[in-house]
Amino acid sequence: MTRRERLMASLRGEPVDRPPVSFYEIDGSQNPQDPDPFNIYSDPSWRPLIELARERTDRIVRHWVPFKNQPADLAGLCEWDTREDAQGNRFVTQTVRSGNRVLTRRTRRDRDVNTVWTLEHLLKDLDDLKFFLELPETPLGSEPDVSEVLATEARLGASGIVMIDTGDPLCGAADLFEMGLFTVVALTEPALFHRLLERFARFLQLRTEAIARALPGRLWRIYGPEYASPPHLPPNLFKEYVVPYDKPMVDSIQKYGGFARIHAHGRLKDVLEHIAATGCMALDPIEPPPQGDVELAYVREKVGKQMTLFGNLEASDIENLPTPQFEKKIVKAIREGTTGPGRSFVLMPSACPYGRVLSPLALANYRKMIAVVEAA
Repeated sequence: MTRRERLMASLRGEPVDRPPVSFYEIDGSQNPQDPDPFNIYSDPSWRPLIELARERTDRIVRHWVPFKNQPADLAGLCEWDTREDAQGNRFVTQTVRSGNRVLTRRTRRDRDVNTVWTLEHLLKDLDDLKFFLELPETPLGSEPDVSEVLATEARLGASGIVMIDTGDPLCGAADLFEMGLFTVVALTEPALFHRLLERFARFLQLRTEAIARALPGRLWRIYGPEYASPPHLPPNLFKEYVVPYDKPMVDSIQKYGGFARIHAHGRLKDVLEHIAATGCMALDPIEPPPQGDVELAYVREKVGKQMTLFGNLEASDIENLPTPQFEKKIVKAIREGTTGPGRSFVLMPSACPYGRVLSPLALANYRKMIAVVEAA
């Protein structure tokens, strides 16, 4: 089978010659020649892994789909300021002004770390939330711009597929708050929080429907449900804040022949039935204990007939476990992911290293993933 055929058969729950293997974010599309000072992949330590992903993995390349003629956020009430300090670290400030009120969000990005830290969240209290709910909503652009997705698919050829990436309403809502305040508001102000979710859902449902219609038959990743997983919120609020808002997105994707994959880190046992209730056809990253609270075999038994399962290798193990010990985890994941009734399994880590220099141990463990899968 080609790598593309293997992935598509796995999504459809059809037999494959071997389990697909993905390095998640490391998909072979990273460009070591990009001169951007924030491009950690320009360090020579990354090049062997990028080449390995390009040549040997079943490539799943994530894509955000923009819209043509997209109006400015919040009807133009946002202002953005970007600055760098003496060390070259980047600080971005978002300011929302309306009447006499001002909301501010600040983030930081360091040159040697491939992540963004939020230093100040947009909403600090309930008055900010009530003010935000009265701001104009951002309308959708005229139509999805699918050109980059199609170009990526042409470059990939038989080596893999594109995965369309989107947050859900809960992700949009939770990201506005510091985590502690988010949990307090979600627990104690359900009416206000539902209004916030509905605001994001109106935009995201229109967006999802338009993209799914323009790009049918693709894999999607929906991220954000983990904000309502234990220990952040109790399972009944996962059911309340995720299922009614994510199910319409899933329905739109799958109405046009696509495959909706729910992304949720951490503890799954008490919310697995609610994830299944969205109707999704795939789930990731299914972290093993102690990061998660269930083994892959349990997840396959409970929802494996409905979903293709992705993951079960912890990113921290790639960086820290000696390769012989890591190999045992690979073998266990493949065994549990493919044994007994169920759809398919894709071996995949929960994330990837995000420092500028990739360690020799991490590279060796990635290579071991390929060796074990190809021998399966």
